[in-house]
Amino acid sequence: MRYVIIGAGAVGGSIGGRLAEAGQDVVLVARGAHYEALRERGLRLVTPEGTRVHRLPVVDRPEALELRADDVLLLSVKTQDSVAALDAWSARPVTGAGPAGSTAGELLPLVCAQNGVEGERLALRRFRRVYAMCVWLPATHVEPGEVVAQCAPYTGMLHLGRYPSGSDGTVRALAAGLEKGRLLAPLAPDVMRWKYAKLLSNLVNAIEAVTGLLGEESHDLVDRVYAEGAAVLDAAGIAFASREEQARTRGDLVSFAPTGATPRGGGSSWQSLSRGTGTIEADYLNGEIALLGRLHGVPTPVNDTLQRVADAFARERRPAGSLGIAELTALVDGEQALSGLDSGQTLS
Repeated sequence: MRYVIIGAGAVGGSIGGRLAEAGQDVVLVARGAHYEALRERGLRLVTPEGTRVHRLPVVDRPEALELRADDVLLLSVKTQDSVAALDAWSARPVTGAGPAGSTAGELLPLVCAQNGVEGERLALRRFRRVYAMCVWLPATHVEPGEVVAQCAPYTGMLHLGRYPSGSDGTVRALAAGLEKGRLLAPLAPDVMRWKYAKLLSNLVNAIEAVTGLLGEESHDLVDRVYAEGAAVLDAAGIAFASREEQARTRGDLVSFAPTGATPRGGGSSWQSLSRGTGTIEADYLNGEIALLGRLHGVPTPVNDTLQRVADAFARERRPAGSLGIAELTALVDGEQALSGLDSGQTLS
C-alpha cells in the first residue's frame, strides 16, 4: 500500500512519520506554511526516542498527485475541514484500476483518523469504502514542519474497523502496516463503540482550549460535561466503551514520556486556537452531544455553553487559555439554570 496522509498535522504527521520509519510508502498532504516547511526541510518528528527528519513526498492539493490502485487515503484533517477535502479527493481519477475514468470515491479505501463521529458519515456519501479509526495518539503540531509525539513505548493506539461496523482484508492489511511503525492497531468490528467513547473524552477539549486548564480547578466541570455526554448517549441507545475498558486496553503501552521538546501545551482544540486557524472542532464534539440531546429530548447546557464559547474563541482568534475557569463555570451554570426552566413540562 501507499499511504496518502490528507492532513499531515499532529495525528497525520505522527502516523506518516512512523510509517515512513518502518519503510512504508507515504505521501503527505498539507497546506500553507506547513506544506512549504515539509517540502523544503522535511517532516521533523520528535518522539521520546529522539528526533528524525523524514524527506517524504508532499503535495498541497489533489491535482498534484497521481492516484494509484494501491493507495489508501487517510483523512486526518479536522472534521470542519472534511467536506472540502472529501469533495476534492473523491473525484480524482485513479490510474491502473477499474474502467477508464474511475475515481477515488469509487475505488479507494478511505480511513477517517479523526475525533468525533461525523467524519465517517460525511465520507460515506462520497466514498464506497470507508474505515473508522479511533485515534488515541497524543501529539502536538504548532510549528510548521514539526510534529511532537509524546508517548512510548508505542506512539498511539488506533482501533480500526470498517464503517459502520465489521472487518475485511483491507482492515487487516492496514493494521499490519501500522503496527510495523510503533503504532498499535487493534481490529475492532465495533469500532464506533470506541469512537463514541473517545468522543466523550474529547468533550473536555473546549475547557482546555479556552482556560488552558485540565487540572484540579477544572475537575467539577470535566465531570459534568462527561456525565451529560454519557447520559445523552444512553438516551440515544448508543454503546460506548467505558473508561475502565479503555484504560485496561491501553495499559502502559501508550504513556507520556519526555521528548526534550517544549512541554505539550494542550490537545487538538488548544492547538487550533494557538495557531490562530479561525476554526475549532467543538461543533463536532460538544455539538454532537447537543445534536443528539435535541433529537432525544435531553437538555445539554454544559455542552451547549462549551460549544458556543469555543466557537467564539476561534472566530475572534482569542488566545488559548485566556478565560478563567471560574468565569467559564459561571457561564455553564447560567445556561444550566435557563435549561432547567426551558425543560419544564408546562409553561404559563
